[in-house]
Amino acid sequence: MKKIFLLLLTAFLFIGCSSDDDTIYDFIGTWSGKYEGSDNGTWNFVVASDGKVTGTMHSEVNNENYNISGNLSDSGDLNAVVGLPSDGEFRGTLTREKKGNGNWSNSVPTPARTGTWSGEKNKQQ
Repeated sequence: MKKIFLLLLTAFLFIGCSSDDDTIYDFIGTWSGKYEGSDNGTWNFVVASDGKVTGTMHSEVNNENYNISGNLSDSGDLNAVVGLPSDGEFRGTLTREKKGNGNWSNSVPTPARTGTWSGEKNKQQ
């Protein structure tokens, strides 16, 4: 009976201590970087504890700011829009190594612009 109990206890410990559990915790905070393509500039956003993402893109070409808003999954998949109401997309992946990259598009101003972005999580203060 003791052997069965120890076997079950060990199995529960391994199941309960899995390090592969996805959690939003590693992504919470401020992220920033650059974007390029048919427009270029800088971006920054904040990931909240509920996965909500809010921030801005700043165009160096036309000196305009565009809002970024969306959501981040527990595994780091970013799905956001540019502009309010939506004029484009800001999609990509954030990693637990505090790096991020993806694609963006913006239909304002015309003609539509597209490109890629990359950046990292800002260091804690």
